[in-house]
Amino acid sequence: MAEKPNLIIIMTDQQRADLMSLYGFPLATTPALEEMATQGTCFRHAYTPTPVCVPARISLFTGRFPRAHGIRCNHFRGLEETRFKDDLLRVLKRLGYFTALIGKNHTYINPAKEMDCAIEFSHLVGHIRPEHRAEDEAFDRWMVDLFFGVAEAPTPFPAALQYPTRIVDHTIEVIERRAPEPFFAWVSFPEPHNPYQVPEPYFDMFPPDTLPERACGPKALAAKGFPWDWLHGLIEHCHPGYDLRWRRLRSNYCGMLRLIDDQVRRLIDYIDSRGLGNRTHVIFLSDHGDFVGDYGLMRKGVGLAECLVRVPFAWRGPGVMEGIMRDDFVSLTDIFPTVCDLLGVDLPEGVQGRSLWPMLTGKPYPKTEFESIYAEYGFGGLPWREAGAEGFTWDQSVITQPETFLMKPDMSDYRPAAGASRKTFDELNSVTLSGSVKMARKGSWKLIYNFAGGLELYNLNTDPYELHNLIDEEGLSSKREELELELIRWLVRTEDQLPFDRYRMKRLPGNYAKP
Repeated sequence: MAEKPNLIIIMTDQQRADLMSLYGFPLATTPALEEMATQGTCFRHAYTPTPVCVPARISLFTGRFPRAHGIRCNHFRGLEETRFKDDLLRVLKRLGYFTALIGKNHTYINPAKEMDCAIEFSHLVGHIRPEHRAEDEAFDRWMVDLFFGVAEAPTPFPAALQYPTRIVDHTIEVIERRAPEPFFAWVSFPEPHNPYQVPEPYFDMFPPDTLPERACGPKALAAKGFPWDWLHGLIEHCHPGYDLRWRRLRSNYCGMLRLIDDQVRRLIDYIDSRGLGNRTHVIFLSDHGDFVGDYGLMRKGVGLAECLVRVPFAWRGPGVMEGIMRDDFVSLTDIFPTVCDLLGVDLPEGVQGRSLWPMLTGKPYPKTEFESIYAEYGFGGLPWREAGAEGFTWDQSVITQPETFLMKPDMSDYRPAAGASRKTFDELNSVTLSGSVKMARKGSWKLIYNFAGGLELYNLNTDPYELHNLIDEEGLSSKREELELELIRWLVRTEDQLPFDRYRMKRLPGNYAKP
């Protein structure tokens, strides 16, 4: 390749696909992404390998599923070299790319040491700009006081102080002043992950009483069983009566989607105005989804429901087909091998994802390879069951705001405001993450194996919220066997191939299993 293209990965945190107008939601939550889809290729069935931030992000950078790279929760002490042979960042650096993270990290990567530029943000604290120190610190204090909660009133700070706006400000500045070409920018928004807050004009851009009805509330938990019901109890324990305000939660979430969307538009407009569009690939995706009130739940924490595992995914850039909405089943693990294919780099050993480059460029590819998808959840071991759950109480998963929380050294004397919301919950806890859940989806059918509850079979065309288990339904034995075989195939395929020894593994172009 004579000229290496620039690469921008725009990642959101906890953005589910079905509340986006890009995917048919009736409210205009994502018009910029709709426009981006007309300029490139969009995927209707993109999936996270797991609905947990850290392992999903590690899967993107390594092209490996959690059961291979070994990280299944958000708390880990590091990723050993034997857990991956190479990753996206190292490949790009060897090719001479300027690398930058602007936003949330939440991986094994140490940006300060491994990237040329790092401007980091968390959910409650942003990068402080010296010229805006007072207002940035005031906004951070307000975010810490809200403490992962749901704002009942508009955020008393302008959109210019919101993290997505500041992240795009920094990204434009980095590209304009510091980034030689080729460059790689990981633009990583902490939103729409909670705290669910948004300023005017976004706060009531989608008024609560005008939102479509949710498909299922807490009554649906009877069909889902333990630990879904246990998580609902934990949320209610921390935020009594919260489900009565699900419309406010969803209204804020939709407003956050639109705010993010406006900033994505601003970044893309900048790229095009600088004449970079014809040599820059822009990839938009999310690490996983959010309940946003469905099942009477918020955030994530149990199971592999579609609202958690199905994510947005759009790609535009030189050579990518325009105006295409694909129905192929793809995964975040496919990003790394696709970039390798784009850049003409041999796929590193241990990578499990598949190249989408032929698909993106209109070249032949094996369609049967993308007829199904796999995802997983849980850190393994024996699951907590209803009979033994008293051994782990709700209080053990309550997070109480300390006197200082995620504050920078120069703000260490900060104390939360009187009456501030200072208690929330850890949805990723010893109960909800225990055991193991695996899924395979093929067409409109989805099979789930839950170590604690056995097999579940759903027809998503007629039961999109997976409330009616058809595993023992008469006349569906052949469909059950088909999905069981598909799940077994994925489990075999995602076995860890590392550490690599003296024997050569068979590889086919694109890392496709079926020639």
